Amino acid sequence: MKPQRLLIALTAIVLVVAGCGDRGGGGDEGGGGSTSAESASSSFGDLTDVCQSGDAKGSPTQGVTDGEVRVGVFSDVGFNKNSEFIDAAKVFTSWCNELGGINGRKIVANTRDAKLMETRQQMIAACREDFALVGGGSGLDGLGVKERLGCTLPNFVAQTVQPASTGSDLQIAASPASTAGYDPFFGFRSWLMNEAYPDSRNAVGIINGDSPLTKSIGKQAVEATEAAGGTFVYNDVYPAMGISDWTPYAQALKNEGVKGLIFYGQFQQLAKLESVLSGMDYKLDWIDSNNNAYGQQFIELLGTSADSQNNYVDLGGVSPISSTEPAMKDLTALYAEYAPDADITLPAIRAISSWLLFAKSAASCGDDLTRTCLYNAGKAETAWTGGGLTAPQNLAAPAPPSPCFNVQKATSNGWEDTDFRPDNGQYRCDSPPYKYTGDYGAPMTLADVGKSMNDVK
Repeated sequence: MKPQRLLIALTAIVLVVAGCGDRGGGGDEGGGGSTSAESASSSFGDLTDVCQSGDAKGSPTQGVTDGEVRVGVFSDVGFNKNSEFIDAAKVFTSWCNELGGINGRKIVANTRDAKLMETRQQMIAACREDFALVGGGSGLDGLGVKERLGCTLPNFVAQTVQPASTGSDLQIAASPASTAGYDPFFGFRSWLMNEAYPDSRNAVGIINGDSPLTKSIGKQAVEATEAAGGTFVYNDVYPAMGISDWTPYAQALKNEGVKGLIFYGQFQQLAKLESVLSGMDYKLDWIDSNNNAYGQQFIELLGTSADSQNNYVDLGGVSPISSTEPAMKDLTALYAEYAPDADITLPAIRAISSWLLFAKSAASCGDDLTRTCLYNAGKAETAWTGGGLTAPQNLAAPAPPSPCFNVQKATSNGWEDTDFRPDNGQYRCDSPPYKYTGDYGAPMTLADVGKSMNDVK
């Protein structure tokens, strides 16, 4: 692989998305677990009868038979060694199949390891075998959208990255995610600048990874932050492969008087920068460390900087892992039962919400489990929460996006709640939508590949 191509590829995966990964490659990964439903409950949070036994008959479309439903799970495990999406698939399918599956049809999850650069090849394989895609994502997901729409393959996606993929046709994001054309962090950054730290409004900085994709994301952040009332006094990039000495960047932040910093990059690199800042006794009012950093590893890397700097992340309407809500308790119990060595991560929570939506939608179709029925059932949800894992999402009309956000702050004791003035349980839901004025790319449609919903079988 040429150096520049590798640079762009690496940046796309580590600076934009939180670990699109799975385990295994190309093969089938069934549900596993017991075949008796007696030991498991079919409820999850406020959802009931998520999976169920039955005697569904027929093979109405590809990937569906009397006995099973075959779906694909995308990831980049061959590149980043991150198993969170396949862990989520294992947990959900093991539990669901123990309950009887989807009206008696067992779920078979096929791993689609894109290895970052093989998205198109894996999508072609999915087009040959899978009924739908569920609970996955890949760093360069835009490379496979044309093929997916060409074979009319629905995608109950866990996360998206590239403009061609975000908001594309036949795709449903069951949990709060980027909405094509809208800023996902407008409410969060408005709170940081205008309420939490109003003195920072006129002294904002941004550091971004040096690649075309992440530079575009940086431009979006600048546009929306300025629209929220912020003024940038510092805007820089760093080599996507990382640097050993962050002193010049830290000194520049201090010289420019930056009080609030947006960071798009590897959280390992951010931890190094903060160590230098703390060493020179320069404390920012706030650092938007990007929810890629939401995990224990970042806390450990920060060390004493966890308390000497103010790191915040916006979970965007997804329940914190530490939540005591029933849905999170249920999720924790399922992981303890079916994947005790796996971590529950933010992308994994999104994936489980997608699996829950898929199961509910598929069950409603009965014997006639077609792609059209599945997709229409999923899109009909107007207040989807994944049983309580997220703030309500209107899947029938995803634009404008949900007005809800929620904030966590890094401390030496871990990620903790902060007073962002929640007004709807765990969430604050008064954020006005901000639609970009710049052209940052558009999602692909069925019409772009010469198809329509009439072609979906």
